[in-house]
Amino acid sequence: MATACADNWFLNFDKPEEAWKFVGFIIIFVTRSVVHHLMKPQPYLTTDFAIGIVLGNLPKIREAFLGPYSITLNNIIEFGMICHMFVLGLEMRPSVLIRPPTKDALIAYSGMFTTFLLAILTTPFLRFTTSSAINFPLALSLMASGTASPVLTRLISNLKIRKSDIGKLATSAGVHTDMVSTLFYCLGFIILPTEKPPPQPLHRFFRLLLMISLLLAQATFTAIVSPIFLNWVNNENPEGKPLKGSHLVMSLAFIVLICTFPTWAPQSKYNPILSAFTAGLFLPNHGRMSKWIINKINYLLGTVFYPVFFFWVGFMTHMSDFAWRDKMVWVRAFSLLLTVIAGKVVGTVICGALLGYHVPETASLGLLLTAKGHFHVFLAALAIRTKSVTNTTGSVIILIIVITVGYSPYVVKDIIKRARKRVPVHIMALQWLDPTNELRVMIGLHGAHNIGSTINLMEICHGGREPGSVFYATDMVELTDEIAATIQRVNGASSLTVTDDSVTEMRDTITTAVNGYTELRSGQGVTVRRMLALSTFTTMAHDVCGLADELMVSIIILPFHKGRNTDGTLDSGHAGFRYVNRKILKNAPCSVGILVDRSFGQMEEAWRPGASMDVAIIFIGGRDDREALAFAARLARHSVVKLKVIRFLEDKSSQNPPKRSNILNRESAAEQEEEMKLDDECFAEFYERYIATGGRVTYMEKHLANSSETFTTLKSLDGEYGLVIVGRGGRRANSMLTVGLNDWQQCPELGPIGDVLSGSDFSHSTSVLIIQQQRTRGQLEGLHDDFSIM
Repeated sequence: MATACADNWFLNFDKPEEAWKFVGFIIIFVTRSVVHHLMKPQPYLTTDFAIGIVLGNLPKIREAFLGPYSITLNNIIEFGMICHMFVLGLEMRPSVLIRPPTKDALIAYSGMFTTFLLAILTTPFLRFTTSSAINFPLALSLMASGTASPVLTRLISNLKIRKSDIGKLATSAGVHTDMVSTLFYCLGFIILPTEKPPPQPLHRFFRLLLMISLLLAQATFTAIVSPIFLNWVNNENPEGKPLKGSHLVMSLAFIVLICTFPTWAPQSKYNPILSAFTAGLFLPNHGRMSKWIINKINYLLGTVFYPVFFFWVGFMTHMSDFAWRDKMVWVRAFSLLLTVIAGKVVGTVICGALLGYHVPETASLGLLLTAKGHFHVFLAALAIRTKSVTNTTGSVIILIIVITVGYSPYVVKDIIKRARKRVPVHIMALQWLDPTNELRVMIGLHGAHNIGSTINLMEICHGGREPGSVFYATDMVELTDEIAATIQRVNGASSLTVTDDSVTEMRDTITTAVNGYTELRSGQGVTVRRMLALSTFTTMAHDVCGLADELMVSIIILPFHKGRNTDGTLDSGHAGFRYVNRKILKNAPCSVGILVDRSFGQMEEAWRPGASMDVAIIFIGGRDDREALAFAARLARHSVVKLKVIRFLEDKSSQNPPKRSNILNRESAAEQEEEMKLDDECFAEFYERYIATGGRVTYMEKHLANSSETFTTLKSLDGEYGLVIVGRGGRRANSMLTVGLNDWQQCPELGPIGDVLSGSDFSHSTSVLIIQQQRTRGQLEGLHDDFSIM
């Protein structure tokens, strides 16, 4: 009868209850996104629960699912939980249990132990159930000590702290906790009988032996046979080609076989949901087939199953039967919540103190590890369905589970708030670089035409044998469909190799030239390493910034998106690389330079004997100009560089009072004075070190009244220098000298001065390097997602 109803579930609308079933599910999926948007930053579990508890208790919809339809709904939920637990196990690795415990494992185990101990001591006195059996207190204590790693991982990722130290620690500790607690559930199901009445001791013993044997056979078979089978499937279905239907069917049949194996014996009565978890645990999670299964099942669970699952939870928890006025209900609820929070926090704080972590951060980590998930909700709803607990008690447990997820986003926000207070200012800028530390520079290349400018930059930037310089020559290659089809995986998914002929030829040419330069500078403190940023233009800036952050470089130097024509003029440029440059300027974790190369790459190589290079630095004021001056100081140490410092100063005797008044109204006079003070201090230090000593650095002052005179002076420099260095324009002081230049900007990413010098009517032989100092972390788009506060 149930099968017949399931076959016609959405097909027969003659009866009102059929229509209400259809309407109920349509409402679930339509309102889910809307409610989730309104309840941000709450995760989907919280919003799905809110929708499910409301719809599951609407009288018309409840009536439509009574009788045989409830059996069908139960079967759907159990099948979905089998898929959920299988993927949960597949994303874990049991090998970590036999290794020496790491810091995240120690935190996970300490939090579990203290929570379980506290729960097992308190829950029997709260009388969640009238039964005297130990099964329920053990199961409830184990639930209290567990963590839902998928929910916690998704929450941490959505709130952008996954790359931070506390994010990594919470994610890893959550996985450890989830795996160990679920394994204890598997063990508890084997040891403690769930039948009523309990079986005889002899029958229980034989059933125990049978179930252990079946589980050992499942684990052994899966661990030995599945890698061989799945490796064969992966080799037969390489990346870039469609999966063969026969191999897909065989793989799914193989997975069904190992998942259901322990449930075959009539006397075992082993739970198929737990069996699916253990099967997934011993399956290899690398390779194309495993990743395909994980992606497809997770997509179906997230889009279809979880909304239906929480509707079923709402259907199980009949809120009209909830004892709202019973004081003991609320005592049990708050006592259970306090037990969960206190156990986790105490355990993680004690372990964190022994490991040397800060108490506030470990307390926050403990709060995050209290997060429960779908499996815990399922167990509580199942206890209601099997009448192991009353509807009120089961509803209280589910409510506590949802609360542990509900407050987690606010814990993360508090972590970010504390991290912002500890974020250092300009930690990766040339101006603040410790002279005893090596200089790290990332230089981007769009192709072989950037080789000359790259080598010249590396040569004039390096500051000698001590402390040395490290240059990361990074190829910025757009990932197209044609290139993606040539990508080969080496050592699983850990390394990628591009076999596209155009890319490999370009990279080989650059590598040969760079290696030749490195050999010439061997033993002189110059290290060059090759990097590859292979991405679409949408994600390339993110990848470059992430790579720069990982490599801890002080400055990224990017090629201008316009290339050089044979006559020295610039072409129309590449819109994709312009977009990348703008995004990097906005989000870079360090200072950024954009090189407009007119002749810099065609100059005589700076490392050749007798070479000479005329370089000018224009200093007006502001943090970007101070960073440009710090970069020029690096160049001043090189013997081939003839550096001229040109400082633009306001001619106060001829300034226009009305205009000056308007500008000062926009900015605080105190801030103006502070910026000017910083400019003077920075320039004075540079002057004493490089100009007053009578070296190769010369100095010139230009007293100007307004931006018109600034423009005229810039034009007068036409053709005098091979390279001009300027700040992008993060300045407050002397704004009279640049105001109005923005009105005709063609490339705002270059700033007002850089845009004038790179214009088509300027010299075709003068290259321009525009530098922007690193913005304070967290200033542009919230806190950077890779921070350290532990």
